Parts: sequence; structure tokens; C-alpha cells
Amino acid sequence: MANFQFPEQTAFYKGKVRDVYSIQNDLLVMVASDRISAFDVILPEPIPFKGQVLNQIAAYMLNATADICPNWLLLVPAPNVSIGKRCIPFKIEMVVRGNLTGHAWRTYSSGQRTLCGVGLPEGLKENDYFPTPIITPTTKASEGHDEDISKEGILAQGLASADEWLQLEQFALKLFARGKEIAAKRGLILVDTKYEFGKIGDTIYLMDEIHTPDSSRYFYADGFADRQARGEKQKQLSKEFVREWLIANNFMGKEGQTVPVMTPEWIDTISKRYIELYEQVTGTAFLPEKLSDTDTYQRIVKALDNLSDG
Repeated sequence: MANFQFPEQTAFYKGKVRDVYSIQNDLLVMVASDRISAFDVILPEPIPFKGQVLNQIAAYMLNATADICPNWLLLVPAPNVSIGKRCIPFKIEMVVRGNLTGHAWRTYSSGQRTLCGVGLPEGLKENDYFPTPIITPTTKASEGHDEDISKEGILAQGLASADEWLQLEQFALKLFARGKEIAAKRGLILVDTKYEFGKIGDTIYLMDEIHTPDSSRYFYADGFADRQARGEKQKQLSKEFVREWLIANNFMGKEGQTVPVMTPEWIDTISKRYIELYEQVTGTAFLPEKLSDTDTYQRIVKALDNLSDG
């Protein structure tokens, strides 16, 4: 994917999976690439249509939650591109968990009963529901791994004020409840997810993507209780299957470890899983659209012109 140069562009940032362009001081152009990351490492092979899937699910979910809190999104001029308001980000990610899964389960199964300052009840099995959803924040690292942090740590480090934390907490739990509601209508359980927030003036905005397979984990609701009772693995739609494949091949992003070879068949499997999640979550057929870099650029410039005229 090309690195573009837009009129009045003031900055460019290449993230793990997104290229972000600042326009003047008030707009961002976010291009979702087909790159895929796990354990904070960008894997060597792109996944066809992944950028389009992420971008279009995020737009769908941002529109479906706009009544809960303001969000950054203004326009989606191309399948894998969003344009929105530039916010000053909080350097934390609000991770909300409804079930004991993934990192929470790994922590729990090691014997720990506290995660990010939140107490975890005894007697839970992997994938069991928490009594109520919990928030387990992480620091938003510009490089390297995000780190678990408690509410107390956030306040002590000045990453958010007490009033800001209260608002972030309320927004995150309401967004998660809406995400679960949307998922339930589609036969899915939203298991856990993360939200990023920022400010424009005194107003807090929801930023980035939400409820996508890169930021969230979904289980199929049908058969969930039976699988739990039998101690079976849950059928899920998320990026966790990529992480599990990496772990099985002795890769967890640690120094000296090598990313296993990604065969064309495995890349195709990952792509199909992303498309399956798009269709399951939105209830609409995925329409693959591959634009040339020139077409993408022209659509973005036209959209920016329209916003400046507006």
C-alpha cells in the first residue's frame, strides 16, 4: 500500500495495521491496511480484504453507538478508509471483559485473582461469564507491548483525571452493553473488547475502531452453555485463532522467537474468517472491493474537499 501525500497534510503515522494522516490540525485520514499483528508484532504476510473488513465493521458499529457518546468518524470515502476528527488521545485502552478468556484466563489459571486492580472471583472455568463485565485497562504504548494498569495507576500517573476516568468507565460499559446487544441479535456473544478515547476541548470522543475482530472477541451463542458444561473449547470469531496458531508454533513475540511460515492456504483461511465475522456481525453480504492506490487517493482528496467546503 502506498504512502500518500495529501494537500495540507501535517503528519503521518504508520501503526501496526493502519496508516494515519493528519490534515491540518483537525482531521485524520485512517487507512486500514491488510497487515495483521499479534503479540504486538506485524506478521510478514498481508491478509486479503482485512482492511476493508475492519474499516466497514468499525463504521457500522460507530454509527450504531453514536447516541451513547460522540465519536470521531465523519466519512468513509473508500472501503478501507475513514476520515474523522483529530482528538488528543488518552494514553490508555479501556479493555472490557464479559468472560474469563484470553489474557484474563492466562492470568487466572496461573493462580492470580487480581487483574489491573480488579478482583476475580474464585471457582471460574475458562470462558465463564464474570458476574458483571469488568474493565482491565492497559497503557497505550507508542512502542513495544501495552502494559496492564489499574484505575489507581492511571490516576496516579495523571493519564486521566478522576472525572475523566468516571466518564471513560461509563462510556466503556455502555458501549460494551450495546455491542453485546447487537451481537446477540446476530447469534453471537461479545466476549471482550477495547475502546480508545480522546478529547477535543473538554469533550471526550470515542476514537479508532470498535467491535472489530482485531479489537474484540466473539463466541457463537448457539451451544455456548453446552460447550461450557462439557468443558469444550468455544466456537469463536476473533483474531484469537491466529494467536493460538502462533503459540502452537512457539511464537509469542518474545526476543529470539521466529514468526512461523504463513502458507497461502493459511492466509486464505484467515481472510475467510475475517469475512465470516463481517457477515455474521452486520447481517449483510461482504462485497469485496479492491481499489487502486490512485483511485483510493482521489476518493480521499474529494472527501477532504467536501469537508472543507462544508
